[in-house]
Amino acid sequence: MIYILAIESSCDDTSAAVLRDGVLLSNVTASQAVHEQYGGVVPELASRAHEQNIVPVVDQALKRAGVEKEQLSAIAFTRGPGLMGSLLVGVNFAKGLALSLGIPLIDVNHLQGHVLAHFIREEGEPYSPPPFPFLCLLVSGGNSQIIRVNAYNNMQILGQTIDDAAGEAIDKCSKVMGLGYPGGPIIDRLARQGNPDAYQFAKPNIPGYDYSFSGLKTSFLYSLRDWLKDDLDFIEHHKEDLAASLEKTIVDILMKKLRMAVKETGITHVAVAGGVSANNGLRNAFHDHARRYGWTVYIPKFSYTTDNAAMIGIAGHFKYQDHEYCDINSPAFARMQ
Repeated sequence: MIYILAIESSCDDTSAAVLRDGVLLSNVTASQAVHEQYGGVVPELASRAHEQNIVPVVDQALKRAGVEKEQLSAIAFTRGPGLMGSLLVGVNFAKGLALSLGIPLIDVNHLQGHVLAHFIREEGEPYSPPPFPFLCLLVSGGNSQIIRVNAYNNMQILGQTIDDAAGEAIDKCSKVMGLGYPGGPIIDRLARQGNPDAYQFAKPNIPGYDYSFSGLKTSFLYSLRDWLKDDLDFIEHHKEDLAASLEKTIVDILMKKLRMAVKETGITHVAVAGGVSANNGLRNAFHDHARRYGWTVYIPKFSYTTDNAAMIGIAGHFKYQDHEYCDINSPAFARMQ
């Protein structure tokens, strides 16, 4: 049997998972509430919290899986991209444990892990991953990409954001409205109660498959500024409609490019991944496009949308089968290489 311990520490979630022959046995995540008061992740605080969480999280993952560390076949870990201080905690822990056990290390690209979350298997649960090749819309706080996935180790980025990511735009607009952090769940909840056609915001005209969300943020900010001149309580009176209109604008921008990619590649198996894939408006848009355009869509469980070690584990399982191991001296990387 192949037992993989996976570790994810790219941002503000410390997560560990154990897989047996590609089947998930446990997935434990410790989140960090300390960042809420600052309106965003503070890198120094994040790395300190990872140092506190890493040992108990790994210990719990092994216990829940009923696996002793001596049974492990390899350790998979997120090597990047992410916050360097956070990554170093997970990378160095994985290296030390692998060295002490005399087992191989497997490095995983965080973004590819999100894509491969669709291949996580749970005992007793239906398993219907997308067939290769498929298209994946990866949307999170730091990335917005359309990816052609030819194989687990062959992914081609067709388009990506040239400035801000979709999740980042949502968080910043939420902050401008004084709604708190993280903005994604707050905007999602309010949008369910609002009118998505109440307000119009700027949509960029970027060629090809690339995205841009900086203009949307500026449009949102200037519109609010003008409305607040006439009504100081405008946000409080209209926050549901503002959230719904913002969400609709972002989803429209995302889906327009995705439709173009489907049409030009002819690939109709389409997946979504990343933290923003938890958004109900985006999920509904995927179901709508499946009905209207005949797409076969793949939407991850909510627990696999945010950063988690299970996705790192399944990527590690595939690499283990191909003997794609990592040198002990391989450094973490904060940005895409």
